[in-house]
Amino acid sequence: MSLTPVANDQIATVVTHLEMVERPRPAPIPPAPLRLVPWKQPAPDAYRALFRRVGEPWLWFSRLVMGDAELAAIIHDPAVQIFAVTDPRGVEVGLLELDFRHLPDCELSFLGLIPEMTGKGFGKWLMAQAKSLAWRRDVTRLWVHSCTLDSPGALGFYRRAGFVPFKREVEIFPDPRLAGLLSPDAAPHVPMLAQRVSA
Repeated sequence: MSLTPVANDQIATVVTHLEMVERPRPAPIPPAPLRLVPWKQPAPDAYRALFRRVGEPWLWFSRLVMGDAELAAIIHDPAVQIFAVTDPRGVEVGLLELDFRHLPDCELSFLGLIPEMTGKGFGKWLMAQAKSLAWRRDVTRLWVHSCTLDSPGALGFYRRAGFVPFKREVEIFPDPRLAGLLSPDAAPHVPMLAQRVSA
């Protein structure tokens, strides 16, 4: 057994890929005071703002480093379905993104709620919505990945939803907080080991 050094300005995480290869049995969607609102061709800045609100606690940054054209090529693709989760006041409190660009596979690209909405059972509602929407298409495989930066309950949540782990990888990347992409206070469960460079 050996340890692999990781530079102080980098972050390492273990990524687990999971899949569902059979259409789940129809089941009622749990009640929730939330709505899914289709986002057809969202403005990149509006998309990034919600992406950040949902993902900052877990160091989501992949869409924050993309330029407008690169991001729009994904989120404006007709084979990518994006939904904002809204509360009864119409405030956006979550994100669901399904990628059908590689049929018959569908990737559950992003699924999450802002921190104030977590721990209330709404994740089950959101997952039920995601599975229902994904399997309406000519899909034979729905897949997702989780990592050790996510909530400690994320992997178990996906497995209870019917996903089966099939592959594991280690990902190393520059700490997005050091570049100012995310707040230095983001993801306190992942300590910053280097100093943020002032502009």
